[in-house]
Order: sequence, then structure tokens, then C-alpha cells
Amino acid sequence: MSRLTEEQKERIIELKSQGMKSRKIALEVLGRESAKSTVNDLWAKHNKLLGGTRTSKQSHTYHTKCEYADDVLYGVVTTSKAKVGGTHLMIPDTQCKPGIDMTYLEVLGEYIARKQPDVIVHIGDHADMESLSSYDKGKKTAEGKRVAKDIAASIEGMNKLLKPVHDLQQSQLKEYGKVLYKPKMCLTLGNHEQRIERHVDANPELHGFLGYDSLRYEDFGWEVYDFLKPVIINGVSYVHYMANPMTGKPYGGTALNILKNVGESFCMGHKQCLDVATRFLPSSGKQQWAIIAGAYYAHNEGYKGHQGNHHFRGIVVQHRVECGTFEPMFVSMEYLLDRFG
Repeated sequence: MSRLTEEQKERIIELKSQGMKSRKIALEVLGRESAKSTVNDLWAKHNKLLGGTRTSKQSHTYHTKCEYADDVLYGVVTTSKAKVGGTHLMIPDTQCKPGIDMTYLEVLGEYIARKQPDVIVHIGDHADMESLSSYDKGKKTAEGKRVAKDIAASIEGMNKLLKPVHDLQQSQLKEYGKVLYKPKMCLTLGNHEQRIERHVDANPELHGFLGYDSLRYEDFGWEVYDFLKPVIINGVSYVHYMANPMTGKPYGGTALNILKNVGESFCMGHKQCLDVATRFLPSSGKQQWAIIAGAYYAHNEGYKGHQGNHHFRGIVVQHRVECGTFEPMFVSMEYLLDRFG
């Protein structure tokens, strides 16, 4: 078998699962029809890992074993295992900055402690890092902003978000002698956190003094994924935004447009909106979802103006997540503030 990249493997398996012919896949993914034997070899290996050639009668076997196959084929670098059929909770951009009311994080923490999802994914931009904004540099809006204050605000916000969960775990430890609720927690860095990396690159004397570690995400228990590196959990790709591989820029257009380009279920933030698309794949029986939700913060952004700040603010809960299929539920910030505020 020719040496394939992880992206090529993933795309081939996805297209083959949809029923596309090997010759067409070879042309689309590898650039030549003659590579169809490579496609067939990978598909055969994939089915062997799943316990034999997959037919419509074996669809249940395919779904329940897909996480194991993902780990073997693609490696744990891009795939994060979690209970099949569990509940995911995605937190859009929280954008903590100095001087804001962080009640919105406290009520979300209370909701998480009661809901107890199996997986918590923060999609990034928890730290706003407004002091490092290239758009404000040299302007009046940059006066008085400090990196130390931005980092302190990010840490304060994370403490408020996770305190109810930690309190729950401590009470369980006291009552039962062990922690019963241990969610899988993944955080994909956003472009606001990346401001730190860009600033250090421009000022190399800060290397080793300022970095992502300054935000202490891992200390809080998060698995941290680099900016624009997706984490795939139960077949769903989570990343701050889906980027065009030819330009590195965010895909434009609607969620449905991005889903057609990406070809797999994904959830992303970055854009302050709620945009949802879905499509059914009859050959595999999968329901793919694309969800864009990029705002879970209470304050308004001055640069967006009055009309631009009227957008959805809330979280996304995905029930029964399995091989990229799930049942979404949208929970607004207003509900959480009313319920737990």
C-alpha cells in the first residue's frame, strides 16, 4: 500500500462508507485512477479491524466498533476516544477579558455539574487576549491593556466555569471515597489564544517566558489541541474553525456549504452566530451534522456595532453521539442565567 497521509486515509474511508467507487475515490483523493488498489487495500484493512466485510446487516457492528478502528488507522494524535453513544457538550467562544461580569460562566458550570455530559469540548477563544490584538495596536483602544491582566482574567473565568464541577467531585470523594463524575475535557485553541504565539514569534526574547502554558489550561484538566488541529471524538470533528486546506483561511459560506466541502460531521466556533446544517447518507445510514456556534459570552463587542451584537449566545449539547451522528440541543445563555443565575 502506498504511504498515505492521515487526512487521505480518513477521506478514503469516509467516501468508501458513502458507497463511492474505488476508482473515483483514487482520482479524487490521490489524483490518479490507477491507485484504486491502494483504496481497496485500505478499505479491506478497515473492514478487517471492524470484524469482517461490512454489509447493511452489519451496520450496528460498524457503528459500535468505529472508534477502535479510528484509533488504529489514524492514531491517537487526531482521535480522542470517548464512550460511544454518550453526550457531548460544546462550549463556544467565552472570550474572558478584564472587567467583565463572569456570571455567564458560573451558571454554565452549574448546568454542567447537573447535566454531567460524558465529554466537554471548549472550542477555543476562552482567553480574549485583547492586549495582543493587532487590530488595536497603536490605537486609543489599546491604552491601558496589559497581558498580565488578560491572563488573570482567563484564569479567573476558568475557575468560575469549573468550580461547580470540582465541588461536585469533592462531594463525591467525601461521600463515596472516589470521584464518580470524570468527564473527558478537550479544548481546541482559537485565534485569540494564538495571539500569544504570534506575539512571541515577533518578540523571540519572550520565548520561555510567555506561552500557552501561561493560561494553565492543562492544569485545569483540559486536553489542549493546537490552533486549527481538530480533535475527533465519536466521529465528530471539533475545531475552532474549519479551514480551507489551500489557503488556511476559514471556509466561507453557510454551514451546509462547509459540510459539503469537509464531508464529515463537525462543530466549530469563531463566527458569532448559530448556523446548523444536516444531510443524510443513505449508503451508510449516517446523519451528518455541521454546527457553527461561536459565542458564549455576555458582553458586547464594540467593533460589531449595535446590529452585529444581536446574535445567538449559548452552548450546544449533542446526545447519543456515535460515528458522527447525534441529536443536537441548543441551550441559550438567557435560559442558563434564568435557571441558575
